[in-house]
Amino acid sequence: MPARKRICVYCGSSPGNDPAFLKGATSLGKALADHDCDLVYGGASIGLMGTVADAALASGASVFGVMPKSLADKEIAHGGLSELYITKSMHDRKEKMAALSDGFIALPGGLGTLEELFEIWTWSQLDFHRKPIGLLNLEGYYDVLISFLASTVEKGFVKSSHADMLLVDSNPGDLMKRMNEYERPDTKKL
Repeated sequence: MPARKRICVYCGSSPGNDPAFLKGATSLGKALADHDCDLVYGGASIGLMGTVADAALASGASVFGVMPKSLADKEIAHGGLSELYITKSMHDRKEKMAALSDGFIALPGGLGTLEELFEIWTWSQLDFHRKPIGLLNLEGYYDVLISFLASTVEKGFVKSSHADMLLVDSNPGDLMKRMNEYERPDTKKL
């Protein structure tokens, strides 16, 4: 029997101001389990983080949290995880999350979510990994970003093959299916 894949989900430690974000996080947690995947995430019990973790756990997935020591109290570490890794720094956190994961999805979130998404996408562009990266565009949250990213291709700063590495969908189940079918193209940075 093949090992279950682990998908890292980047998302907000707050719920946002639209109930659809919480609903989408719940749907993604269920979709992970439905696709025989476990969850790797930031380890918090609050916001979209806690929601996706609770839904994955309730659906039978294992959930692995990764949190720097300095945030363990501030972000209220989730007490019901399969395993919680405490790291020394944010850099260690991101490295551990990447090492534990077979793919990555960004839900709505703030600066930390964006930073994590762009870093892991850059690592793929540089061929440091060949794992799928998804953007779950709930309620059009990322529409403006998607438009901006298209302009980076039009203006010659990002190759279309690198832009195409980001799988964008508004449906968690459809995104999981696309991630499972993903084959990273052979592209060069330059």
